[in-house]
Amino acid sequence: MTAILERRESESLWGRFCNWITSTENRLYIGWFGVLMIPTLLTATSVFIIAFIAAPPVDIDGIREPVSGSLLYGNNIISGAIIPTSAAIGLHFYPIWEAASVDEWLYNGGPYELIVLHFLLGVACYMGREWE
Repeated sequence: MTAILERRESESLWGRFCNWITSTENRLYIGWFGVLMIPTLLTATSVFIIAFIAAPPVDIDGIREPVSGSLLYGNNIISGAIIPTSAAIGLHFYPIWEAASVDEWLYNGGPYELIVLHFLLGVACYMGREWE
């Protein structure tokens, strides 16, 4: 019995990663748009679930009268909501690192903006997978 050994040319880690991402042999095709889509949709989904259950009240009108929408603040499944970003913020981009504290970010409705922007980016990547 003879064994034939082939010498493979060593491929870089980046090359192996690229081949794995674009391989159609995987059970689920990931693709380059999937590299961005999967984390953004997982982030939007997880923040939505956490905020729906436990987000503190949000100052929606900018008049320091917070509105609560989470389950832990007395709402039920029907009346629960993710309260939109404060009118005092307007239509400005309000990331976590721009707030003085996480409490301020939560009080001004930061989770709503995080959910919406991550979801929109995830949906755009999902549509981009049609051309991969």
